[in-house]
Amino acid sequence: MTRDRAGRIAATTVAAILPLGFLAVFFALPVAGMLGRGFTHDGAVDLTGFAEVLGRARTARIIGFTLAMSAAATVIAVLVGVPVAHALYRLALPGRRVLRAVVAMPFVLPTVVVGVMFRSLLADSGPLGWLGLDGHWGGILAAFVFFNLAVVVRTVGGAWEGLDRRSEEAAAALGASPAVVFRTVTLPALAPSIISAASVVFLFCATAFGVVLTMGGLQYGTVETEIYLLTTALLDLRGAAVLSVVQLIAVAAMLLLADRARAHDPATQRAAKAALPPTRVTAYGMGSVTVTALAVCFVAAPVLALVARSLRRQDVWTLDNYLALGQVGGTGGEGAGSRSALTVTVWEALGTSWRIAVDATVLAVLLGLLVAVLISRPTPSTAGVRWRSLLDGVVMLPLGVSAVTVGFGFLITLDRPPFDLRTSPILIPIAQAMVALPLVVRTLAPVLRAVDDRQRQVAATLGARPWQVLLTVELPVIWRPLLAAVGLALAVSLGEFGATSFLARPDQPTLPVVIYRLIGRPGADNLGMALAASVILAVVTVTVMGLVERLRVSSVGAF
Repeated sequence: MTRDRAGRIAATTVAAILPLGFLAVFFALPVAGMLGRGFTHDGAVDLTGFAEVLGRARTARIIGFTLAMSAAATVIAVLVGVPVAHALYRLALPGRRVLRAVVAMPFVLPTVVVGVMFRSLLADSGPLGWLGLDGHWGGILAAFVFFNLAVVVRTVGGAWEGLDRRSEEAAAALGASPAVVFRTVTLPALAPSIISAASVVFLFCATAFGVVLTMGGLQYGTVETEIYLLTTALLDLRGAAVLSVVQLIAVAAMLLLADRARAHDPATQRAAKAALPPTRVTAYGMGSVTVTALAVCFVAAPVLALVARSLRRQDVWTLDNYLALGQVGGTGGEGAGSRSALTVTVWEALGTSWRIAVDATVLAVLLGLLVAVLISRPTPSTAGVRWRSLLDGVVMLPLGVSAVTVGFGFLITLDRPPFDLRTSPILIPIAQAMVALPLVVRTLAPVLRAVDDRQRQVAATLGARPWQVLLTVELPVIWRPLLAAVGLALAVSLGEFGATSFLARPDQPTLPVVIYRLIGRPGADNLGMALAASVILAVVTVTVMGLVERLRVSSVGAF
């Protein structure tokens, strides 16, 4: 073995040990600790809990509701998202970039904020209160579609934008109508992207936490919220462990389906290919334009309802809700919460959220870049391909485990040397970094795979070290996606609620935790502060997403 080859192997080994060690300590260990508490009795393994928990009528109802809502939301998101993708990525519509940003906005909104938005829209005093959907499963379904529509639009749209049009033109020249061309040529070509997008939408719906917790109340719950209830209120660790395993299996299946669909998607293989110019709007395209107009209205309605209600108090237009954000526990007026409602101001909570998000982003991007480089390197051996696929799958695992399981696992496992971190301030950034890590990898890996390996070989032949190859060959290609990954990780970390709700200290809560506390307390002033705080958090995350959109990188489409 030459010295250069030995150096490359050593560098690859170190690069792999860092993210794998991170996941082993801060993911595998907490999850194993949580599951161990649920599947052991008197020091012995006891799996009888599966039959007992899965045999409960409530468990069957929760699983059935989760599957039904996730499936329904997935079908609706695909049926609406495909024509919207056609209009925004294939047709020459004025203001396409602005419309794309509007449709993409819900994906990075914190789930707690989405729940507050729809409660503002559907409440008895809201614009659509006459529908009677406040506290109804229909409101949760609408919120699921609102949150995940961007996944379908950007995944399918990215594939449609770079689709080879010669087959479509040949079919049209042979006399096929636009509908026949779409059914026989375009749809089969887009099928891998549609399947991939549908799998991810189902995954996000099945693991939704903040939206369901905010809107479902005590009547409706999913597997994710049931794990939270069993863990925090009932201390039923066995039931929580069983549901965590069921959720992990289901989500792993969805990730596998999405991965296989991506592998057969030509658009994924040519990630760096320039997008084809849009075509003019024809009579056939007017249907897609109409659906897009309705989708934009659907996205805008809850946002406008939230902003409008945040500016009203006692049926009077006022800024009092925003002025109260600098006070602790409300204003003290009629209907206000007591001064003990909050221990910090909303602005202090926003500062805490931002500091934690920055730390989590730095950690997620550094580890994600290492993983993306490793899994994107071409390898001639079958063992190398399998190893890279295994690494990719391991990094995706945090998407398949309840954030509640991870958060509670932190508390019960990281409380003794050498990992006595339960009271450490770094625990929340670590938890949020795990949530953002898969998104960073999915943003960077397709771009790195598109780099011509001959450029790396030439640089290596000229004596460049692996880190020099990364700086001189790959960094000029990925710097824009890298900035996009930073923005996406920031937005996701700012809105993370599941694990943070367990780990946040009472005197240093994040803004999503503060919003949830406010909406859970009686009083018009607390509700007004929650609405105003939701607007502030939405503005921050959407601003970050706007910067990502300007980079013109399809981050969601990387899934």
